[in-house]
Amino acid sequence: MKIFQWMYDKALVWAKHRYAERYLAGLSFTESVIFPIPPDVMLAPMALAQPEKAWRFAWVTSLFSVLGGICGYFLGMWLYEPVVLPVVEYMGYQETFAKVENWFVTYGVWVVFIAGFSPIPYKLFTVGAGLMSMAFLPFVIASFVGRASRFFLVAGLMYWGGEKMQQKLRDIVDWLGWGTVALGGILYLVYR
Repeated sequence: MKIFQWMYDKALVWAKHRYAERYLAGLSFTESVIFPIPPDVMLAPMALAQPEKAWRFAWVTSLFSVLGGICGYFLGMWLYEPVVLPVVEYMGYQETFAKVENWFVTYGVWVVFIAGFSPIPYKLFTVGAGLMSMAFLPFVIASFVGRASRFFLVAGLMYWGGEKMQQKLRDIVDWLGWGTVALGGILYLVYR
């Protein structure tokens, strides 16, 4: 079943849509606050489909991701109990959020940088930074450096990989997709 290859081909078509950059900005913003899908899944095909705009797409992704992070920061600071806590409880993320809070105490601003660059859900750290009353300017700087590093790396790999990368990804996307689903299922069962 080649479902991921079909989705990959569709993503390349959508990446050339005239509003694709707006969608990328919206996805980048919302992922930093609430949405579960990282913007890399849209950034990569867009950078492959239009390599001459790869660096622009990385800037858009970085900027709107940090703006979304700022929104998450203020949600954590001002609306944690009435808005965020019920969602955390509903989703069953109390333990995960407690770990995030502990990491803030232990690592400070570095945890924001690491979360910004890594595949760890950034939204937990944006809300957590506000809840923990982290200094705002260091939060923004760490967020921007971490997020921009990640998104420029993705855009750069797609830009330099070019058509060879595009074809190679298409050939292995089903293996990657089903492997990710299997890994997610295993992690769910292990940490449940």
